[in-house]
Amino acid sequence: MVDEDGTAPSATTPGDETSAPMRWNGWGDPAKAKELPLAVRTLLPMLLGRTPKPAPAAALDEVALAPSRLGDDDRAALAAIVGDPHLTVDAEARVRHAGGKSTPDLLRRRAQHQDAPDAVVSPADHAQVLAVLRLASERGIAVVPFGGGTSVVGGLDPERGTHDEVIALDLRRLTGLVSLDETSGEAVLGAGTTGPEAERLLGAHGFELGHFPQSFRYATLGGFAAARSSGQNSAGNGRFDAMVTGLRVATPTGELELGRAPGSAAGPDLLRLFLGSEGAFGVITEVRLRVHPVPAVRLAEAWTFPDFATGAAALRRVAQLGTGPTVIRLSDEAETGVSLAQVGRIGKALAKGASAITVFEGDAELAADRHARTAQVLREAGGTSAGPAAAEEWVHGRFNAPYLRDALLDHGVFCETLETATTWSNLERLKREVTAAISDGFTARGAKSLVLCHVSHVYPTGAALYFTILAGVKGEQLTEWEPVKAAVNDAIIAGGGTISHHHGVGRDHAPWLEREIGPVGVRLLRAVKAELDPAGVMNPGALVATGERSEAGSR
Repeated sequence: MVDEDGTAPSATTPGDETSAPMRWNGWGDPAKAKELPLAVRTLLPMLLGRTPKPAPAAALDEVALAPSRLGDDDRAALAAIVGDPHLTVDAEARVRHAGGKSTPDLLRRRAQHQDAPDAVVSPADHAQVLAVLRLASERGIAVVPFGGGTSVVGGLDPERGTHDEVIALDLRRLTGLVSLDETSGEAVLGAGTTGPEAERLLGAHGFELGHFPQSFRYATLGGFAAARSSGQNSAGNGRFDAMVTGLRVATPTGELELGRAPGSAAGPDLLRLFLGSEGAFGVITEVRLRVHPVPAVRLAEAWTFPDFATGAAALRRVAQLGTGPTVIRLSDEAETGVSLAQVGRIGKALAKGASAITVFEGDAELAADRHARTAQVLREAGGTSAGPAAAEEWVHGRFNAPYLRDALLDHGVFCETLETATTWSNLERLKREVTAAISDGFTARGAKSLVLCHVSHVYPTGAALYFTILAGVKGEQLTEWEPVKAAVNDAIIAGGGTISHHHGVGRDHAPWLEREIGPVGVRLLRAVKAELDPAGVMNPGALVATGERSEAGSR
């Protein structure tokens, strides 16, 4: 529910984790699905009132799809590129590529009648991707690039736009370590490589990428780049876009090789144009990345603060002094309480106070020095050490939170997340305004809600706020959430925040993008899209809104 030691990384290192295929109508490995802890089941009615348990979700074999619209000629032409086994109109494959993993996605996936792409096409390499995009552009077939399927902003909806047909372009065959330059600390990997597979391949040579968003077990490197992901280790390793040193991209009108040197003044940096492009301009097929040696040690320590404001001020000092934690995050009072309830500490869950997690990795001496320097800053800023236990619990369980969302939805409790970022001077005001927009929105609809928040990523000039929303919705949850979400987006933009810090724009946030980057910025993106994708087949409606979506954010 809440998002995202002194020994060398071992069997618990993320790169060693393996995952079963993603559950089609929920998160992750079906075998790892969780029941709500008793303490949480006890606490929720006190906070949200009693909610009706939803009707059972449709089973996979009960889902009704419209017949595929992909014509025989188009199907044969696509199969000639990727091979017959790698083009399917099978109902299960289409359903599994019918969107991402946001709460609205999962609520829609519980219904019997669902939208889905007309086919799933799985190219083997860059050349096949390029050929598919050229064919799709010539024949007017919409293309939705699909990696790990973890988007939570509507980035994978099977939208046709103005076209009759839409395919999901599954990129998971574009996998593997292409090259490793140990001297320069750079690796080239296929864009369909998952986070765990990348860490395993690099770890065999003594290196790691060290990018660990909550989607790590399933998301792909191409997806990280296309959405400008930011992982839980970003305080030490940086955002994913900062790790990217080169890209290979296929578009309907040609291909690009970007990132010739570590630094360049040869005009605007086109590499950055494709970081965050979300498949609207083309498809990232290879990613060149900065890598580093596997850290020798990992040190973890938890902290408590009397309140969120004190903790945020402490994190600001750490970020501005540059004391070097790999991970640093702060949970507000509500999130701290619910986190304690998850492990059965119901008494402490009702107490006040905020909590923080710090992790330090690297050479033993350097990690110990960073640990000591950060501890001194946090202590001087009003923090109290809670020891390593809670921090180690978080490290070992940090990828499991989405399973709890599924359990909440199964109990009729609405649960969703959203995130933003702003400057340190604006942080508390934006947190209050977003919290109020959520709470007031649900109250106006006759529902009680609980808003949890944590600082997920820090910078010298500001920080990201990650909100988790629980609500006791009595009616149809998606219908009740949509106006609340719109009001929250309005509050974020009006309050000086960004519409997305690391989830991306997708289709859900596209109507608000113009209010962030301005009409000239939107015209610039549309001009790029018109040049690279003149037929408008690439991920229609994602990133740059059109029609009704554009009007939704113009308030």
